Amino acid sequence: MNACFRVLLQNTQELIEKQTANVSSDPRSSMSYYERYHPLEDIYLWINRTTHQYPDMVQPILIGSSFEKRPLWVLKLSGKRGNQPKRAMWIDCGIHAREWISHAFCLWFVQYSIDFYNQIPDMTEILDSMDIYVLPVMNPDGYKYTWTKNRMWRKNRSKHPGNYCIGTDLNRNFDANWCTMGSSHRSCDDTYCGLFPESEPEAEAVANFLRSHKHDMKLYLSIHSYSQMLLFPYSCSYQEAANHNELNEMVKEAAMNIRKYYRNQYKYGAGAKTIYLAPGGSDDWAYNLGIEYSFTFELQDKGRYGFLLPPELISKACNEALTAVKTIALKVSRKTQ
Repeated sequence: MNACFRVLLQNTQELIEKQTANVSSDPRSSMSYYERYHPLEDIYLWINRTTHQYPDMVQPILIGSSFEKRPLWVLKLSGKRGNQPKRAMWIDCGIHAREWISHAFCLWFVQYSIDFYNQIPDMTEILDSMDIYVLPVMNPDGYKYTWTKNRMWRKNRSKHPGNYCIGTDLNRNFDANWCTMGSSHRSCDDTYCGLFPESEPEAEAVANFLRSHKHDMKLYLSIHSYSQMLLFPYSCSYQEAANHNELNEMVKEAAMNIRKYYRNQYKYGAGAKTIYLAPGGSDDWAYNLGIEYSFTFELQDKGRYGFLLPPELISKACNEALTAVKTIALKVSRKTQ
C-alpha cells in the first residue's frame, strides 16, 4: 500500500537561514526593522532604546527573571494621563520559544502604538482609556535556545531534581485544571506541566504581576502561532465561560474584520472545542482571576510554514493580529467605562 503524504517544505534549513538573515540591532537602520526576526540580545537593546526615546509614553517594568536569570521586561504604554487610575490590558508574546512571529508582533505593536497615537483615532481612544502592558519575551531562555541550538524548542530551560529532561511548557504551568488531560507529567514531553502550578519563575512572575493589577486589568491577550485562530476560555475543560456568548461575538467580529481587510480566514471559539484541551494555560488562569475578557491569538499560518513563517509574511501577520487586538480592545474599553 502506498503511503499518502505531501512534502510541505523541501529545505527547512534554508528557511531557518532566511529567518535569521539581514538582522539589524538598530531600529533606525531601516524601515524594515519590524519585518525581520531579532535575537534576544537585540530585543533587549530595542527595549532599552524605545524606553529612552519615548519616556513619556513607554515605561519599563522588571517583573522578574527567567530560570537562567534573564530579565522579564514589561513595557507599559500610556496615552493621556488623567487624575483617575486607568483601566489596563495585557499582551504577552513568546510563551512558546519557537513561535517567532509572536515576539515580532509585540515589537510591531509597541512601535505602532507610538507612531500612531494621536494619528489614528482607534489607537488614541485605546491608549487614552487604558494602559497597555506588553511582555515581548515571556520565555527568554527558550527563545535564546531557538537561535543558538534548536529552532523548534518550545519550553523554557528549567532543570528540576528528578527530571530526566530540561524544560517546562509555561502554557501548562498555570493553575487552571493544572496537569489534567491535554498536558503531561513527563519532563521529556513538550506539554510537560512542571512540578506544580507556577513552579516556573516565568509563569510565577506573570501571575504575580497580574494578581497585583487584577482590579484594573480588564483585557488579557496571549499571542501564539500557528493555525490562525482567535480563542477564549475555556481551554482547560469543555465547560463554557460565564460570558461565552459575549466573548464569541468579540472574536467573531475580529475574524470578520481580518477577512474584510486582509482576505484571510481565522477560526474562532472556545479553546477546548475549537482546537484541543490545554489545561494550565495562562488565558484560562487570567479569566479565573477575574479578567473576564481573556483571549489567545494563534497567528499565521495554517501549516504551510508553521513556526518557520518567512520574514516577508511578518507584516501581514502582524496587521491581522493588530486588527483583532484593536477590535477587541475598543469593545472592552467601551464596555468597562
